[in-house]
Amino acid sequence: MAARTTVLAIACSAAVLVTGCASLTPPAPVEPIAGVSVEHYRGRFSVRYEQNGEARNTYGNFDWQQNGENATVQLLDPLGQTQAIVRESPRRASLELPGKAPLSGPRLEDVMRDALGFALPVDGLRYWLHMQGAPGSQASIERDPQTQRPIRLKQDGWTIDYQAYFDGTPLRVKRVDLSRDLDGSPLAVRLVIDE
Repeated sequence: MAARTTVLAIACSAAVLVTGCASLTPPAPVEPIAGVSVEHYRGRFSVRYEQNGEARNTYGNFDWQQNGENATVQLLDPLGQTQAIVRESPRRASLELPGKAPLSGPRLEDVMRDALGFALPVDGLRYWLHMQGAPGSQASIERDPQTQRPIRLKQDGWTIDYQAYFDGTPLRVKRVDLSRDLDGSPLAVRLVIDE
């Protein structure tokens, strides 16, 4: 799942939903790479954060496609209008907002920080939605003693609470809450995956 990009997309929506009613043209479907499976997720998100000491909220829908290391995330407002498009590859990240020149850079976190003034856990979320720690740092996972399903993961200052799962096999996350308080600036993200 293109979790890294989804989180950026979620954060970007905070800025996007304030920009007005302008909309972007939806992105073309991700072209498959031979031997690599395309992951496709649709769902809803909400973000609570602080900006300049003021509490803010934003919400909407997302459409996320990932093909190996390449991801495209489309953010939609509650009425279904495309409000942001995020693209990421190993060498480049870009963010398109209505009525503005695209922002780009080598790292997704930097593009997000430049656009929004804060960064989300784009590198970790891709793994966290698969109920595992991201490579490169220590992670701890708490499991339900009866079902052995993950209920909480902690890594890099983030707490990831697994709230609901889809029925069936393999085990897939349906709802996840992420939270972090960095330097007195709380940030909370909720993702609900519809498919």
